[in-house]
Parts: sequence; C-alpha cells; structure tokens
Amino acid sequence: MSSGYNGARRIASALWPSIAEPSVCRSCRRNYAAMASTEASSATTTPFPVMKPTYTINAGVLLSRPPQITRDLTQFEKAYYFYQRRLNERLALPFTKYFYFKRGTPADEEWKRKIRERQTPARDIGKYNAYAKDAWNDELLVGSVESEPEHQVEMLVQDAEATANATSQDTSKKEEIPRPFSRVTEADLKNDQTSLNRALQRTLYLLVQSKDGYWKLPTSPIEAEETLRMAAERTLAQSAGVNMNTWMVGFHPVGHYVYNNRKPKINEATGTEHLGEKTFFMKARIMAGQADLSANDQDLKDFKWLTKEEIAKYVRDQYYSSIKNMLAER
Repeated sequence: MSSGYNGARRIASALWPSIAEPSVCRSCRRNYAAMASTEASSATTTPFPVMKPTYTINAGVLLSRPPQITRDLTQFEKAYYFYQRRLNERLALPFTKYFYFKRGTPADEEWKRKIRERQTPARDIGKYNAYAKDAWNDELLVGSVESEPEHQVEMLVQDAEATANATSQDTSKKEEIPRPFSRVTEADLKNDQTSLNRALQRTLYLLVQSKDGYWKLPTSPIEAEETLRMAAERTLAQSAGVNMNTWMVGFHPVGHYVYNNRKPKINEATGTEHLGEKTFFMKARIMAGQADLSANDQDLKDFKWLTKEEIAKYVRDQYYSSIKNMLAER
C-alpha cells in the first residue's frame, strides 16, 4: 500500500473514526477514504494567492437650491380663483356699500364713481355689475386675460396709481407704484445654467464636469478615519470651493451609485482585484454664495445648476437611473 494511501487512511480515521468500525459497509469506507485523500492533497499542495474583490468607496454630495417662488397656477386653479373672487364680489358688494358708506356722503359718492368707472369693486378681475340683469353671467371666457396673474397684478397697480394721483396735492408729477419683480429672470432669458438666479420655481442641483468631459455630482474617495459626512463636506470644499454657505442634511446617505469596471483591475502589489466604485450621496443645501472651480483639487472643468429634467440630458443613462429618485419633481 502506498504512503499516500496510508496518509489518506490516517486522515480518514481522524476525521471519521466511525469508518473503522465493523458496522460501516465497505462502500461507505471507500467514499470516506476518497474524500479524505482529496482534502489531504489539497492541504499539502501550495495554493494560488486568493484575489479579494474590492470597490473604491466614494462620498458624493447632492447639493441643491430650493425653489424661490411659488409655482405657476394651472388653468383649473386660475379659473377657481376667479370664481371665488366673483362669488365674494356678489356677497360682499351690498354689505360693503350700505354698511360703510352713508347715503349722500362724499365717501358714498366716491364709491359710486368708482363703480361706474370699472363696474366692479374687484379691481383685478375686470368689469362686473352684480346688480345688473345679467349678473348671473360671470363665467370666465376661454382665453380671457382676466384669469392671468400678470394681468391682475397690472390692474391692481394701475388702480393704486390712480388713487395715489387723485389724492396727491402735487399734480405736477405722476405717481408711479413699483411693479413686482418678474417671475422670469435675465438668467432664464439667456439660459445661463451657471446662475442660481434661474428657474426660480424649481429645485436646482450642482453638477460638475470632470477632466474627461463627464458630468456628475461632486464626488471623491473616502479617506482613512473619515465618516461619510466628513468626506462629503471635504468633497464639496475641494470641488466647488469654500465660497458657499451650505448645510449638510443628516448623517445618512439618500442614495447610491455602483460603477463596475468592464474588466477587473488587479493590483499586483497587494493582490487585490478592483471591481469598480460605489458612491454614497449625502444631501446638502446651499444657503448663499456660488460655486468656484478656480482652486479645485479634482481637475474639474465646469459646473452647472440644473433641474431634474436638465440633468438627464448631461449624465449617463445608468448614472441618471441611480440618482433620479433622489431628485425633487419641483
């Protein structure tokens, strides 16, 4: 009997001592011996180095600027607002006139004059006479400008100017009431995507362009002894500068993105197999300031403040599918 077979029997006796008993059948003994010989051969041979697969762990920052103004009203909301104003006009007109103004007084005559001028106490929704025979016909026609907020604001301003000029003692100059700021800014007209003063109704997110031309959220590898939040704060400072007043929301990521290399990269020095990158995104808000790439440490070329729909046009499809649920619809 060869020495290898004797070694296998000794290992089998140590692992499964019951096979030496007469009650174990010969077939089972052969199976146990074969298994033991396999383990013995694998234990005596020199194994190849085991490649441990690894990923680079990155910290990403989802830096956003919240909406600055309310959204535009829908057609239904405009019609409903107009309907409520007309209804209020019907109910409030008789009460307002006879309760506040005594018949024949200057205030009563002034009220009647204004009613004759615009046929309504509601200055922003056009002419309407609640005492006329067709007072019931107060529905808004399709395409009428009376439902547009811009028209309503202009009518209110004109009425205020008329009142101010009528009561002013200096008739040499015309009183002008300041108009509200436009909801469309100069950056919107120029499509300046680096400006924070654009798309005021929407949430904007900071995207940076790498030296290879790819657009992404600010990202960098996590360093030793760093938490995810600490790495995110450092990433934001290194990529977009320190001229921003930002607030990091929470200590936990709001999403992640996994990038797998087409072919694993093997580090011969450490014997590790690099499979790709895993990025965990922290949410942050900008309170003041602006991004500045002049002194960034990541060789970034450009930056943009984009809405959710605009981001989809710049980033890769796989990248967008991983981050789209983190982005606000408005």
